[in-house]
Amino acid sequence: MPTVDVVDWQNKKVGTVELAPSVFGCELRAALVHEAVIMQRACERQGTASTLRRGEVSGSGKKPWKQKHTGRARAGSLRSPVWRHGGSVFGPKPRSYAYTMPKQKYRAALQSALSAKVSEGKLVVLSEVSLQQPKTKLLAQALGRLSGGDHALVVLGSGQSTVAQAAKNMAAVKVLSPDRLNVYDIVRAGVVVVSQQELGRVQEVWS
Repeated sequence: MPTVDVVDWQNKKVGTVELAPSVFGCELRAALVHEAVIMQRACERQGTASTLRRGEVSGSGKKPWKQKHTGRARAGSLRSPVWRHGGSVFGPKPRSYAYTMPKQKYRAALQSALSAKVSEGKLVVLSEVSLQQPKTKLLAQALGRLSGGDHALVVLGSGQSTVAQAAKNMAAVKVLSPDRLNVYDIVRAGVVVVSQQELGRVQEVWS
């Protein structure tokens, strides 16, 4: 059963906590984690690229010259794709790139990602998460001591509004609730910071 230290905002050890092996002690399944990340990134694509087909570009539909005896190649329309300003043949149209993967596979990928953070020493359990004031400067200083300047993922409950408010202006900090955890944000984060009171909720949701 994996065990990690519990620290405060000064990065001083105040205790230890045992983690659920079903969530934080799984083997690394890199292919499954990669598949989950690719799926999430595909779902985030806007899919707004659009080109004009030959029926949508401006131009006459009249045959530009007669079929034979001109010495020129045959042509039936000025909007043909072979012409300058002609329409596109297989260009992109607005579409959705989103797809899903089985829930059990995604859960296994998330468990693998969390377990990798534990094995790398990149999971930080905080004894107390609340700040005295919801100021970005205070949170930046505290997370700098915990993460060393890396991108941080902070897992909070609904009661820690001061931290969430202070993190709004920080591009290198992502705040999520336990039920909103996802593989991409875990992999992307240099350090995952979890409050001790929300650790049980994480294990309950993703076990």
